[in-house]
Amino acid sequence: MLHWIQYIRGYVTIKVWGYSTERLLNLCGNHDILVWDIVNHGDYDTMNISVQGFFALKPLLRKTGTKASVLKRYGLPFFASKMGRRKIFVAGFICCMLFWMLTAGFIWNIKIEGNYVLTEDVLIDYLEEKGVHVAMKKSRLQIEEVEKALREDYDVITWTSVQVKGTTLVIYIKENEMPDYDQTGQSDDTENYEQTDGMDLIATKSGTVSYIITRSGVPQVTVGDTVEKGDVLVSGAVPVYNEDTTIRKYQYVVSDADIMLRYTESVAVKKDILYEEKMYTGRQKKVAMFGFKDREWDLRLGGIPYKEYDVSGEKKQVKLLDRLYLPIYYGGKTVQEYEMIRQKYTEEEMEAIMQEEWNKIILSLEEKGVQITKKNVTIKKNEKNWVLNAHMQLEESAVKLVPTRTEPVAVEEIPEE
Repeated sequence: MLHWIQYIRGYVTIKVWGYSTERLLNLCGNHDILVWDIVNHGDYDTMNISVQGFFALKPLLRKTGTKASVLKRYGLPFFASKMGRRKIFVAGFICCMLFWMLTAGFIWNIKIEGNYVLTEDVLIDYLEEKGVHVAMKKSRLQIEEVEKALREDYDVITWTSVQVKGTTLVIYIKENEMPDYDQTGQSDDTENYEQTDGMDLIATKSGTVSYIITRSGVPQVTVGDTVEKGDVLVSGAVPVYNEDTTIRKYQYVVSDADIMLRYTESVAVKKDILYEEKMYTGRQKKVAMFGFKDREWDLRLGGIPYKEYDVSGEKKQVKLLDRLYLPIYYGGKTVQEYEMIRQKYTEEEMEAIMQEEWNKIILSLEEKGVQITKKNVTIKKNEKNWVLNAHMQLEESAVKLVPTRTEPVAVEEIPEE
């Protein structure tokens, strides 16, 4: 603490020599003049003394017949005096501090940790929809609302923690391993039903029933029946009969069954033999770039001398300390010239392309749980293109649950006598 007080007031290191150096130090003590770090060098002594004490030392030097000279200067008064002669530097320093203070109130970087099922792009787009984005004011950020919204809108997220560190918004999430989620991370079952309500199983495609095993509910179809999209396959209304075989009431259950529907589908894929390919000429140009917020500037003279070109590069964000990001970017770009050359696939290349397209069709069906029971694949080719035609017989569990369509049995009112 004493060191900082001495620095703010300012002090100097002086050299003292003469006949009565010891007497000078005694007089300094009598006049409350503080000196410290006294070092004897034989013919002279060095010591530190405050600026105020140095000016009060003049009559004591005359009285003792000693002399003193300043060796070094320390402290804020000397620093301020030196900076006063460098007005441009001081102005730049003040502007830098003001800019730092201004940008410190914004979010300039968003970091997400703990996500596996949900991609970072999906979460960033979701946050933008909620008004959370880069360059937003920290004061507008509602941390508890962001945490709650993430948990409510994504069933796969079981825990969230949102923190602001410097100018970085750090979002920690924990995901639950759950099946049947689409690429947005939201459950495929978009409707919620109470388990006490009746639920029917209906067909989501038109086809023929090839397999059915019912565990709960009343089956409405058998193997070999042809159904249309939307038809009820298993009813969630189980009838309870009177003694005269009339229906007294329904007991509502959630239908549960293994059902496979068979149907046919045709797919056609057309590929041209001719294609255009980029051929790089080898000519390229390096360009430096500078960015602020969402704007970028290329540091170059004149335009790009190429008609067709690709641009690749890397930019970095300016970071102070560990988490303090500024809205300033820098980096470099490489501009490469190319020409579009018209090429022609060989027959071997076209066969490989068509095989790849067929593999894509198979993979897409397998991902949806669709089985191919029969197929007829043909390839027609001419000088301009090749066409793949696939006629397939498919099987899948094309069903879904919906609220039962069976209304409760009306109770007849007995007229009062």
